[in-house]
Amino acid sequence: MAEDEKESRGPQEASAPSRAEEKSVKDADVAQKAAEAARARLADNPWTENPDAARVTEEETEQGKMAESASEPEEKTEETLPAEVAGKEAAEDDENDDAEGNMSILRHLEELRTRIIRSLIAIAIGSGVSYFFIEDIMHYLTLPTGRLYYLQPAEAFFTYIKIAFFAGFLLALPVVFYQVWKFILPALTVRERTVIGILVPSSVLLFFAGLAFSFFLVLPAALQFFMGFGSESLQPMFTLHQYFDFVLAFILPFGAVFELPLVVIVFAKLGFIGSKFLQSKQRIVIFLSFVIGAVISPTPDIFTQSMIAVPLILLYELSYLVVRYVLRR
Repeated sequence: MAEDEKESRGPQEASAPSRAEEKSVKDADVAQKAAEAARARLADNPWTENPDAARVTEEETEQGKMAESASEPEEKTEETLPAEVAGKEAAEDDENDDAEGNMSILRHLEELRTRIIRSLIAIAIGSGVSYFFIEDIMHYLTLPTGRLYYLQPAEAFFTYIKIAFFAGFLLALPVVFYQVWKFILPALTVRERTVIGILVPSSVLLFFAGLAFSFFLVLPAALQFFMGFGSESLQPMFTLHQYFDFVLAFILPFGAVFELPLVVIVFAKLGFIGSKFLQSKQRIVIFLSFVIGAVISPTPDIFTQSMIAVPLILLYELSYLVVRYVLRR
């Protein structure tokens, strides 16, 4: 019997809290209904003759409001706390973003400094290697003329340094372009990386092709043309410094001119120009080629201008054929 009584008490004790909650809810409902009824009586008869009744109704309304608000504090606190936490987190995120922005700028500057230092190291190494083989370089440079002279004691030394630096820069040019490529790589999309990855090696190859074409084909013909004005009483005598400056000013424009097909193909690929546009501008290109040859040539003679203008026209025609028959534009 005692065990049965304990078992019967267990459910009653367990259900006690739920009954208390139901009772409190019912009391709140009753109080709310009473408050609503009191409001209705006041609305029907605001000039009540019984002030005690009015006072009672006011107390009932206040009790109803308290009963309504009694069930809301937990929800309000639950709503306000996340808002405050979210505000603090947003402020912290803003501070972190500012810090990350500052750090990103510093990282970009550090990355730029690293790339510049590596490029300078590559140029220095190339210049050292070139200076080690300076006699061989001078042998190929003087093939079109034969013998050179220098008029000042330090002219040969500083000219050798200049030649070694220029040759070292040409040797390190792929490394310099690679460092530039690595620096801008994170800011590019996959498609842009593919395009730049094709353009950069192509531009380097075309630049070297222009230098080789100028040095081995155009420069000897130009020197023979100029030396043809000599006679028994007028012999050419080139100084080392002036000759190197002339060669440098003569071959560099050809490196830039040989980039024309790449520029035309890129513009055609982007849809800015087509084969019809290139065909319609052929006469203007021929005229502008001689103008460009006159501007960038180191001498004012028509021979040198023609040696720059003719390859420029041929490269333009080659670009036209590529755009029309390869790109189908």
